[in-house]
Amino acid sequence: MNRRLTSRWLAGARLQLVGVIRSPLTSRSRAPRQGSEGAPDAWLEVRPWAARGLHRVAPGDELIVITWFHQARRDVLQVRPRSDPRNPMTGVFATRSPDRPNPLGLHPVVVRAIEGTRLLVGPIEAIDGTPVVDIKPVLRSLAAESKVKSDREYRSDY
Repeated sequence: MNRRLTSRWLAGARLQLVGVIRSPLTSRSRAPRQGSEGAPDAWLEVRPWAARGLHRVAPGDELIVITWFHQARRDVLQVRPRSDPRNPMTGVFATRSPDRPNPLGLHPVVVRAIEGTRLLVGPIEAIDGTPVVDIKPVLRSLAAESKVKSDREYRSDY
């Protein structure tokens, strides 16, 4: 694809929000960095137009909730993982930092309950009001294949 075609295609690229997180977490600074670090369950409210996309989602399902970190800084390209000054500066593409050019969050969760177009999911570290851009199922065979050991432990922990 040449540059002119790519630019034209990208000009039409946009995200359509499918829902929002309703969480007891209200402050980014007080939220756990990962769901496994004590995050609560929260409600994922799916917008009415997207409700048909929940067909066959059931309690007990494992999902990946993709969010837009609306409070993230988009001008950041390097961070110290986990904001620890002892860690070396690292490119955001090698970390889980929410501050990045396109602040998408990936949250593995379990569906606890379903009430109409609301899913109780958890644990999830997203704060109240976080926009949801997509929901995908966890595919066990894909998850098992993708487990790659890293020589930098802090990478998976951010």
